[in-house]
Amino acid sequence: MRRPAAVRVVGPLQWIIYPALAAVAATIVLATPAELFGLRLPEPVIPMALAFAWPLIRPSMIGPAMLFGLGLFLDIFWGGPLGLWPLCLMGVYGTVLVSRNLLAGHEGVVRFGWYLVCTIAAFVLAYAIVALRAANPPAILPVLGQVIPTLLLYPVAHWLIERFDDGDTRFR
Repeated sequence: MRRPAAVRVVGPLQWIIYPALAAVAATIVLATPAELFGLRLPEPVIPMALAFAWPLIRPSMIGPAMLFGLGLFLDIFWGGPLGLWPLCLMGVYGTVLVSRNLLAGHEGVVRFGWYLVCTIAAFVLAYAIVALRAANPPAILPVLGQVIPTLLLYPVAHWLIERFDDGDTRFR
């Protein structure tokens, strides 16, 4: 007689909703006007790590909808043009979703390379949109001050992928 196997069900609440709420909270905390030795807190685009990790964990309809909402939150919170960050985040999500089969089985350096390329492409797109909209390109140093902390968020994306990839044993 066969015993029933224990099934660990990981729902969207664990791998989409809670990380999205954490990203909103971290964005608000990092926007506080605190200074230490004359330096301000960095303001990375925290949902970028989620846009990279979610299609690798499991493609879903909730992920892009949540990224759209997070992007609108960033636009409203930072006072940018509406639709800028949803477009950039959805571009990263779509790129990773299309290249999901290429990334399957790869670890560490290869995934970080894809994260690097996707993040830089998203920031180039955002830079181009803002420059065209304002008819004047923004200063490059503040942009780099946002790109570098966003690139340093790769361990968050890696942790999410390792934690929730194959989290539901029903899909094995």
